Amino acid sequence: MAQITLQNLKKSFGKTNVLKDISLEIKDGSFTILLGPSGCGKSTLLRILAGLEEESSGHIYMDTKEITYNEPKDRDIAMVFQNYALYPHMTVYQNIEYGLKIKKIPKAERKQMVTGVLEMVELTDHAQKRPNQLSGGQRQRVALARAIVKRPGAFFMDEPLSNLDAKLRNHMRQELIELQAQLKTTFLYVTHDQVEAMSMGTHIIILNQGEVMQQGTPKEIYTNPQNLFVAQFIGSPPVNIMKQGDYSIGIRPENIRLVQAFDPAEDTYQIDGELLSTEQLGGETIYRVKTEYGKLNVKTPSRWDSIDKPVQLTFSKEDVLFFGEDGNRIAPQYELLEDLRVAPQLHFA
Repeated sequence: MAQITLQNLKKSFGKTNVLKDISLEIKDGSFTILLGPSGCGKSTLLRILAGLEEESSGHIYMDTKEITYNEPKDRDIAMVFQNYALYPHMTVYQNIEYGLKIKKIPKAERKQMVTGVLEMVELTDHAQKRPNQLSGGQRQRVALARAIVKRPGAFFMDEPLSNLDAKLRNHMRQELIELQAQLKTTFLYVTHDQVEAMSMGTHIIILNQGEVMQQGTPKEIYTNPQNLFVAQFIGSPPVNIMKQGDYSIGIRPENIRLVQAFDPAEDTYQIDGELLSTEQLGGETIYRVKTEYGKLNVKTPSRWDSIDKPVQLTFSKEDVLFFGEDGNRIAPQYELLEDLRVAPQLHFA
């Protein structure tokens, strides 16, 4: 296992700053997710940590040892790529064994190591097949087995599930969670998919335009976003944002309730609306509601009953998120909501 520390890491391509002074600590034994939109710098950061890309400045440590200038083979990491990178002319067994042969590990020991990892990823019956005889999920497990057999201090994964269909991605997510728990090794996983991040990670680091926007546990990221970018990036549908002068006010779709009659409780606010559409997702229902402040998303547990088009939306003050002019989270400013009790002056972004 390994703790990975980044100090003031920067990367530029010409005049373009891809990574802007990043300092992070990736905890030993964690399943850490690098999450962000396309082009935010997450894959570049992973490649720099793996030694496949050179940083412009900064330092990288594994535990207490600096590895900034080490070759990839000397960094005690194993990389799993999006396209699997398997040797097509080799069998599953030979693909997994190849790295061990390069290290000149004795044949008997190699056999024991490869046999063990084949059992771990449930590919024993496919050992003599070639990659083109395997499904996408099986090929991905071969790539994982090839990484596992090296017994590295950390695993780096660059969107390894993006080539799989939705059903297989769900299955492989569960396998990776179980595998990381079994190995108790540091996983650093790059994705732009927030479902992967929230379901798999013990820690999440959110990047945008080469900067760290927030880091923390999935619960901390979701329930306590520190800026507008994080609030709107995490969540499906995203947070509803209201503008009030220089301030922004957010409320998550699942924290808005559809009601038949409004109860004017002290901490409750109301918006009148018209139902535009209903999306049934099996376990939950998403409503699109037109209000005088814009179109709002409301998410509830599945409701298969029909709802009249005129609706009332209510929410409680403890569920409201407040952001300042710079987009950063601020302390609650409940006076901004007072107009919602009588004649609201809020306008949705």
